[in-house]
This record gives sequence, C-alpha cells and structure tokens, in this order.
Amino acid sequence: MDLLTGYTSSDDDGEKTSPQRPSTTGQLTLRRPAPGAINAAPRPSVPIAVLRSKGVLSDRGSLVEFRGSKLHDAIQGPALLSDPSDTVTSFVRAIDSKTGSTAKIAADAAVDEFTFSQNRNAFQRGPNNDSSRHDAALAPGEVAREIHRNDYGHDRHFPPNYGAVPPTTDETNDDDDDNPDDAAQLPLATAAGHKRPLSPPPPKSSRRARRKQKIASEGALVHNEDDDLAYGIWAPPSTTERTIAADSLTAVEAGVELHPRIKAERAYLKERDRQRGLMESAEDREKEKFDRMVERKMAHLLPPRLEGENPEAVEPTTTFHHGEEVDYRGRSWIDPPSGVKGVDPFDTEDHACYVPKKCVFRFTGHSKGVHRIRLFPRTGHLLLSAGLDGSCKVWSVHQRQVMRTYTGHSSAVRDVQFNNDGTKFVSASFDRYLRLWDTESGKVLGTYTNRRVPYVVKFYPHDDNIFVVGCSDNKIVAYDSTTGEITQEYDHHLAPVNTITFVEDNGTKMVTSSDDKKVLVWEWDIGVPIKYISDPTMHSMPVITMHPSEKYLVCQSLDNKILVYQAGERYSLQRKKKMEGHNTAGYACDITVSPDGRFVCSGDADGKICFWDFKKTRMLQKYHAHDKGPSIGAVWHPVEPSTVFTCGWDGVIKMWQ
Repeated sequence: MDLLTGYTSSDDDGEKTSPQRPSTTGQLTLRRPAPGAINAAPRPSVPIAVLRSKGVLSDRGSLVEFRGSKLHDAIQGPALLSDPSDTVTSFVRAIDSKTGSTAKIAADAAVDEFTFSQNRNAFQRGPNNDSSRHDAALAPGEVAREIHRNDYGHDRHFPPNYGAVPPTTDETNDDDDDNPDDAAQLPLATAAGHKRPLSPPPPKSSRRARRKQKIASEGALVHNEDDDLAYGIWAPPSTTERTIAADSLTAVEAGVELHPRIKAERAYLKERDRQRGLMESAEDREKEKFDRMVERKMAHLLPPRLEGENPEAVEPTTTFHHGEEVDYRGRSWIDPPSGVKGVDPFDTEDHACYVPKKCVFRFTGHSKGVHRIRLFPRTGHLLLSAGLDGSCKVWSVHQRQVMRTYTGHSSAVRDVQFNNDGTKFVSASFDRYLRLWDTESGKVLGTYTNRRVPYVVKFYPHDDNIFVVGCSDNKIVAYDSTTGEITQEYDHHLAPVNTITFVEDNGTKMVTSSDDKKVLVWEWDIGVPIKYISDPTMHSMPVITMHPSEKYLVCQSLDNKILVYQAGERYSLQRKKKMEGHNTAGYACDITVSPDGRFVCSGDADGKICFWDFKKTRMLQKYHAHDKGPSIGAVWHPVEPSTVFTCGWDGVIKMWQ
C-alpha cells in the first residue's frame, strides 16, 4: 500500500529514477521504493498489522511478492472491490494487469487525514486503574485520559483537544535515509506513533472487592445528618444521579450570564404578557398539574378546570316574582302562613300519612331539567329547586307560584340544601363553585371552591355556619361559612362521594357513600372512619336517607333495589327488608320516607314514581310521573299527610296528593 504510482527502486541506491512501464507478464513483482519516496508518501489507510497478516509486509515492514496468494477479505476501497464470492483478491485486481498502474490503490489510500485519525484512535484501548473494568476508551489524540461510562452511556464532558489532528512526527535526518532498515521501520512508527504501548492486564480481584470499590466510587449513601430532612426515608442520590441532574440543567439555570440583548427581549415579552393578562406563576402551573393528576380517570366526565390563582365565578343576580316582599303585617315572604305549625322531622307520632293518588299541580319555570328539590325545614311551605339551567328557584306551596329566582352559576346545579332554620341555603354546581344565599333577599353571602366538582352538600345540624361537601376528588371537606376556610377533610374514599347523612343524636356521626361501593361511618370532626361497610356483592349506593325513627338507613342501590341498614350501635344489613320493582341503574334517584315512617317513595329511571310499605317491603303504587328522563327527585311534605313532590329532567315539578 505504501507505493507511489510509477516509481521503481533498487537495493543498491536510494535515488529516485524516472517512471518505467512495467512488463505485462502474468506474474507481477512488487519492489520496495526508495527511502526518500517512503518519507514523502501519505499515511496508509490500511493498518500495518492487517498488511502483515495478509502477507503484504514482512516482519521488518518491507513489501513481499504476491506469489499466488489470495486475500478473500477486502482491505480498503469501494464495495465493487470486495465481492465475497470472487476468488481473486481485490488488492491484486486493483492493479492494472496491462499497464501495472496502481492509481486505483493510491486513490483508495488518499483518505481524509482527520477522519482517518479519528476512526483509528476511536478503537484504541488503554489500561484502567479500576479493577472492575479492564480497559477504558481513549479519546482521539489522548494517551492517558479515560472516558468513563455511566448508566446512560459516555460522559458528555470531553477533553479540550477532542477531535484535533494528532501532530505528525518530525522528518527524519538526511543521514538516516541511507539506512534501509530504519526506513523500513518508518511506516510502522507512523501508523502506531500515537498508540499507547500494551500494558500487562490488571491483577484480578474478587467479586466482593470489586463491589466495595464500586460502592466507594459512587460515594457514601448518607452524607450528613440533614439528609433525612431533605430526602425523607429515601437515600440521597448517588454520584451518577447527581451527574445526570447537573447535566439536565440549562445554561440559564446554571447561572450563565446572558447577552444584554437577550435580557432586554425577555423583559419585553414578560411585560407584554403581564399587560395581556397571560402571566402564570409557578404555583398556578402546579395547581393545574395537580388537578390533571387528580381527575385523570374521569376528566372526560367533568367540566373544564378553573384557571388562574383566584378564579372568579359569574356575577350573581336575583329576581323577585311576587309583588311585595312583606305583607301588610310586616312579615317577610319566607315566614310560614298563619296556622301552620312546625313539626319535628323525627317525630313519627305527630300524624298518620297515606299514599297519594294523583298529581294535583305542575310547577313549571325552569328552562331545563330539575335535579333536586328541598322543602323548607319543619313547615314545608316553601319549595327549593335546583335546575340544570344553572338557577335555583323558591316556590310557594300554598300560592303555587315561584317567589324568587337565584342565578349565580354557569353550569347545572347538582345539589341544594337549606340550613336548619331555612334563612339560608347553599347551592353546589358543576362549575366547581358553592354559593351561600340569603333566602329572603337573594344576596350571596359567600362563594367557595376547592377546584373540584361538588356532588352533595349538607349543613351540620348543630351549627348553621358549617357545611360539608362531597367532592369529585374522593374527599369530604367541611367549610366554615364565616371565614371561607376548610376546617376538616375526610379522605378515605377511593371514588367521588355521592351522599352524606347525619345520624345518631341528630348529627354526632356521619355516614357517606361513594362510587367505590363502600359506606363509611365517621365521628364528627375526626378524619378517620370508625366503621367500614363493604361487601363483594355490594353495588354503589348514590342516595342514603335516614328513617324518621333514626333506627334505619334507607339506601338506593344501583342493582335496582332499596336496601335497609340498621343504624346506631351496629350498622348491619337487614336482609329481609329489601324493596324491588323499579329501575334505577345508572341514576341517583332520590328516596323519601313518610314522616310517620310507614311508606317509602322513590323515583325511577323510566320517569315513574313508586311507593312501598316499609314494614312489609311490598310495592303499593307505581305512577308515571315524568317524561324525557328519570324521575330524579322526591320529597314528602312534613306537615300535610299525603303530599309528595317529585321532579325530573323534563323541567317540571309535580305535586301529588
């Protein structure tokens, strides 16, 4: 390979002669060129060791004759010279048989010096001091430095001279040109001038010693006493993890000084975003990220998330539909009529009740469906409705007309609830807001949100300033309406909370149900449940109502059954009390019990209303009540013995007697 095209030489003299035309015989003889020609020749593109192994060079570096030797593997050149099926060596075939020209070999040898040096040194290996690794890769142009490997490949920190062309050796003296032996050794020195001499292999060590040495190189697991405060129960990061974390930093985060022009442009963009209201803080992004994580399984069923640090609800409005808010005696319109006395909701001996026979009146006014209805506490002379159009209405039962409309939500209202005396009520909407209203004036007393969808809301029986909310993030939160802060969280459900019911001594304990098919019993203001009700055969129970005797819980099960649980000391299923015959699968149809505890009324997914005898669990009546959807809500009047109100998604509230 180290031949110059058209040169011939002899062993007697080292002078360069004129080019001669070689003979055209079949056997070609290759002669060693003059020493001066070898010094002027470019570096070979084929390693000397390969030429020596193929028989092209002798042990002293001199060329030998090709006497019928066949090289089956290609040494250097394009693909057409390395046909594996060809028995003639590509090296011999590259020499023109007629003219003896080696121009094709010289063209193949004329490679880029930098590329050749880089490719050659990329595979050099050197001894490593670490006994766990025998050799370490050397960068091009390096002799001793190692490129360590971590868990993710090569280290990114390269030496400053990485990729530089290695310096060539000085030209030999003119006196040495006359020595053919020194000239023969020159190609070998040129090819391997920058390669480290082979060193003896490192001494072998045991596996335990290598493991200890590796652990010592990674660094101690515990560096100081403050690690438990910074990392908790987890160990501090290893050396590899620290290196990866350092490499992940951008130039700005690492503290690199930016160009003044870049700083000015960033300041301009920041001020522009601030003026446009597009500025987002890291806290806002963290809240949005947390919201996405919490609602990842059911985000397609929920309304859009609230954006910004302090999102604002829609402007509330109210409309009074009657002439005067006070009568001629100065009494407010929310006061009960003369002669109407209040009844204790858990007094079963006050009057006897009967199953209604027909619909006597239809309340219309909502532009969309009605999801929940509630009667005024103790007297029931006012009816509160929650509409899917985002508004709430209060109706007069005796005058049979709407009295006031409360508009303050941008989405459907999921639930409403009066406080203990009826002067205030709270509304929970799918726009993720809760609003506390003054019943008489229609003013908003408070707006609350925890960025979750509220499903159910109840006032604490012993304090009108506290109400609890079951949310879509599997939690039950208690709000203080005076401060607007969350005073307690109950977090043990695994799915959104559907219902909240206060039991025992009018509210010392709380029963909740969820989509996780569990019923939990809580002590008030204690965030750990005291009772689990769970069974593999149980279905989700979206509605639970307290029996007026305070001894039973009447539960709407999604397997088209109404189940009864004993309340009090033991919360056990009453297997004989099971009411069937209606279809509620997929709908949270409300349940109401007559004030004397004799009858149970429930809505139906087909728009029907059903009545059962509580003692005998026998269905007594079934009426078609609503169209275009289920009969979703039902309440029994606390004073009048046989008056029941129902609502549905057809936007109609019906009065049955």
